[in-house]
Amino acid sequence: DLHNRSKFKFFTYSDIFPAGDFYPNKEKNLIISSPNPEFIRELKFSLNKLEYIYFSTMPSRIISIKTFDLKMSNAFNSGSPLVLLRDANKSEYFSLRDHQDRKFLLERVKENALKKYNAYYDDELSLEGEIFDRWLLKKEVAINMSLKGRSFLMIGSVWKRLEKFKVPKDLRKFYKFLMDAGIGEKNSLGFGFINPIGGENGGK
Repeated sequence: DLHNRSKFKFFTYSDIFPAGDFYPNKEKNLIISSPNPEFIRELKFSLNKLEYIYFSTMPSRIISIKTFDLKMSNAFNSGSPLVLLRDANKSEYFSLRDHQDRKFLLERVKENALKKYNAYYDDELSLEGEIFDRWLLKKEVAINMSLKGRSFLMIGSVWKRLEKFKVPKDLRKFYKFLMDAGIGEKNSLGFGFINPIGGENGGK
């Protein structure tokens, strides 16, 4: 029921890796994450019944499907670009390079994360201060998207490191949720996926 609601979709997925073209006998990987273990179990059950999946019109044979549950970390990097709408009425996406508005970035990511968390857990969590203490940008990217016969351009940012220096015990559930549900907007289109990396609190 949570995933059928019109607003938030509580799952996301990584970019396909390793990067590069598809060609015969070349193995590729994709990680799908969600804070809902039942969703992941159902997805695995459905995929196990298939021999092929399709990326656009290209069939790819499924070699293996594995599930895992990672421990919470306090440091992450991008597994897919982070996207934020600056003006929904104009379908204008935020660009740190063009808009030069770091405050918008910090506040919008935090606001969006809290709304998703509170919607998922039916909670009223609030967060003092910034959601991350360290933001190390890798690059900004433009992504051509096609959805329901309409093509449009999305702007996203890829981060080398997003880190909260110290996660209090009462916020560990929140940061685990971010790791599983993704950050920013358009998560169900595969944006905002984050990988846990080494930090003060560990993480793999």
